Amino acid sequence: MEKDTKRHAPLLLILSSPSGAGKSSLAREVMSRDPEIQFSVSATTRPPRPGEVEGKHYYFMSREQFEEKIENGEMLEYAEVFGNLYGTPLAPVEKSLADGRDIIFDVDWQGGDQIRECALKKHVVSVFVLPPSISELHQRLRTRAQDSDEVIERRMRQSRQEISHWKNYDYLLINRDINRACKEFESIICAERMKRKRWTMASQFVDKLNDEFEELWHERDISAG
Repeated sequence: MEKDTKRHAPLLLILSSPSGAGKSSLAREVMSRDPEIQFSVSATTRPPRPGEVEGKHYYFMSREQFEEKIENGEMLEYAEVFGNLYGTPLAPVEKSLADGRDIIFDVDWQGGDQIRECALKKHVVSVFVLPPSISELHQRLRTRAQDSDEVIERRMRQSRQEISHWKNYDYLLINRDINRACKEFESIICAERMKRKRWTMASQFVDKLNDEFEELWHERDISAG
């Protein structure tokens, strides 16, 4: 998916869903197709899962370190989920915006609410990802084999509460198939990039067209004379 970096103001793309609905897979797939989209790496106080890399999947820190960043105003958003703190460091987001890059946030509804209400909210586009069914959601949590049965059941109980926040989002995606969901997400991104309010060079482009009109009429007047 091509991007005209000179055309539109950068987007803050919020992706939220209940655990297992596929928002992380969706984010990874879309970023693999569009290198101009950057992933916002979250910070967390939970321990790393097998295969997770510091600075790539999460910034892993102690609760004391995390709370210090909150106190210093260094977190764009944060929330406590299942006994662990999660949040978005502010500095990398500000740098990405300054560089004109779109950013994907893989956050829960609490994080989504905070980003929508922050000082950068004019850049926000929010998408809630739904599973095709609750039985499929349960199966996906079991198939990924990252959590114990107890944690899976706790995530399932939490899912209903998470899904109840769907009305707060701009768009809904039902993730029946990752390829179809990616195409739909890319369509959302394309449409948002094309909105008039985000065309940072719109006035200059239209002025250029008007200049060409003037040149055309001038040439015709000379030829007629």
